[in-house]
Formats: sequence, structure tokens, C-alpha cells
Amino acid sequence: MSGGGGFTDLGFARPDVGRESRQGLPEVVYGPGKAPGQIVAIVGSLLEANTGPVLATRLAPQKADEVSAQLPGGSYDEVARVLSWRHARSRGFRVVVASAGTSDGPVAAEAVAVATAIGLSARLLADVGVAGIHRLLAETDDLAAADALICVAGMDGALPSVVGGLVDCPVIAVPTSVGYGAALDGITPMLAMLTSCAAGVVVVNIDSGFGAAMAAHRIATVRERR
Repeated sequence: MSGGGGFTDLGFARPDVGRESRQGLPEVVYGPGKAPGQIVAIVGSLLEANTGPVLATRLAPQKADEVSAQLPGGSYDEVARVLSWRHARSRGFRVVVASAGTSDGPVAAEAVAVATAIGLSARLLADVGVAGIHRLLAETDDLAAADALICVAGMDGALPSVVGGLVDCPVIAVPTSVGYGAALDGITPMLAMLTSCAAGVVVVNIDSGFGAAMAAHRIATVRERR
């Protein structure tokens, strides 16, 4: 049943099937807290009503298998925990995702998986944290060539400030919940990123690789209008 405001009423959920026309991409489904059958119904309605990529995030492998069995044709990234259908063609917008440490990998992988599915050209630079800054400085050519940078870091959250001082493109910082006690499950790196001395660094929610990729999408969309 379709609602008059661009949504479909499934009884237990109202997928925003009009979002693609407003924002350029269909609604993305957040997996936790939803039964596989609910995800199937929501994703199915989005696939039917839209033409662009449809994604479900934070899906454990077993749940992803159950959904895929009923909605074939999807692609599942186990590290990123992203299940996606109908990837967009490349938009020619280059995103570099730099992760401070290996423990930040799942969040960085989520950013890469989402960015790739929505048509951004994403490249991962893994384990380039500031404790061994020579690893980051060895990648300055790739950093300079990016249209947007996503920096994923826990602990002291210093990576985005350093990167923000090296490049002229948008820098999107993602604090992670990685770190010992005083890292406060991501609060400490988030506050460090919010108070960055590199002007213009923007910060998304803790562990939100998805949010960072969507921020890059909005930047790319504005560029495409010109």
C-alpha cells in the first residue's frame, strides 16, 4: 500500500520510497533490530519503487544469508556487514578512506562498501595512523588526488587533523570506539576531531562509516550539478 507522501505502508514499517527523487539515492536499511523477513519486505519495496542501489547495513552473516535467500542478486561484504543490490555506475568521484589502525578496519570497510555501491570510486589506505606517520606520508600522492577523504580513527583521533593539514579537499572524520579506557568508547576521538586545529574537518557519528560515505555522496552530488 502506497502512502500519499512518497512512502509504502507495510504495517510494521513505512519505507521512504520517494527519497531517491529527493536525494538521489533510495533509503538505506539499518539491519539491527529487524527480523530477516522485515528486511526482505522493506528492501523489496525499495527495489520495486526505485532504480538506484539499495543497501542494508550492519547485517551479521547469518541474517545476510537469510535475506539473500529471499532476495537474490545482492552482494555481501562480511567485514563491512553491508548487503547491497544494484550498484550504481561509477560517478568519477574519488574517495580515499584512510584508517588509523587495523582495529578500525570494519568501520573503514563500511565506508568503502557504501561508497562503492553508490557509485563513488573508493580506495582504502589501511593502518596509516600517526604513531607511525611515515606510513601516511608515503601516501601523499593518493591523498592529494582525492576528491574527498574519509579518516577513520579511534584512540586519540589525531589522524583527521594531520590529513586536514595536508590536503585541500573535504575531510570527513569518523571516530571509532577503538581504544583503551580513557578513549571512552569513541567519545575521546570524537571530541578531538570536533576540536581539530585543521579548519573545516567535518565529523560524523562514532563508528559511522556509512554516515561518512553518505556525506561524500552529498559533496559529489553538488559537484555533479555544476
